[in-house]
Amino acid sequence: MISVPEGRAASRTWFDRPADALVRDLLGARMVHASPDGPVGGRIVEVEAYAGPEDLAAHSSRGRTARNAVMFGSPGHLYVYLVYGLHHCLNVVAGPGDKPEAVLVRALEIDEGLALARHRRGPGVTDVRLAAGPGNVGRALGVDRSLNGTDLLEGPVRVVPREGPLPAVARGRRVGVDYAGPWAARPMRFWIADDPHVSRR
Repeated sequence: MISVPEGRAASRTWFDRPADALVRDLLGARMVHASPDGPVGGRIVEVEAYAGPEDLAAHSSRGRTARNAVMFGSPGHLYVYLVYGLHHCLNVVAGPGDKPEAVLVRALEIDEGLALARHRRGPGVTDVRLAAGPGNVGRALGVDRSLNGTDLLEGPVRVVPREGPLPAVARGRRVGVDYAGPWAARPMRFWIADDPHVSRR
């Protein structure tokens, strides 16, 4: 299990709010996976908010399915889905309550388990790119669909809130959601300004 400093662990209430509010506290927080091979974790530097059924880019806009059922559960769980049959993407289920909102983790600065993350990502990947992009986050952390639904308070994947003030934040449109009509242009991607670990400017 991950060693979380007393008083710093996230709570269910911490997650239980709209995705576009949760994003600002997720930036600078740490996400860690205590995998059987060893822990790998890092500081969250880029995220995207998905605002529930009205958001045409959100998986929950299609109604509840076997794939997205975790989004309709309680906040503070991990929603993992597979894209292109290759990439596992990690989402933090938000709220409020049982409203199916979520935050996609797009990039981390890996600061724990670097050797293992390098091994998982393969040769030729620089440290700043180890977890740049949502599929690379899943690969570097060693997370796949078997961890879908994991409780981020008690499971092998945890979120540890940031200590100190929020760094300067930039925002822009989300990536790869051109199908979402007017929602595609909304500035719902957030990243720590000038951080070299983000997936793209």
